[in-house]
Amino acid sequence: MSTMNISLPEALKSFVDSQVSEGDYTISSEYMRELLRKEQDRVRLRRLILDGMESELIDEPMDTRDFDKF
Repeated sequence: MSTMNISLPEALKSFVDSQVSEGDYTISSEYMRELLRKEQDRVRLRRLILDGMESELIDEPMDTRDFDKF
């Protein structure tokens, strides 16, 4: 595992600290890893949905405007 250091404004640092103290995380890096995993999953799911919308198997063509309605 490699290390990455990030700088946060005080307001964001306070938010992360509060999420750690109120949640199931022991340190802020656990919380940040969880956020990044969720974002990675969201991006992957969006790509799968968009690929499906472009499929030849659907009756009417769809585009990202249809996706943005949800």
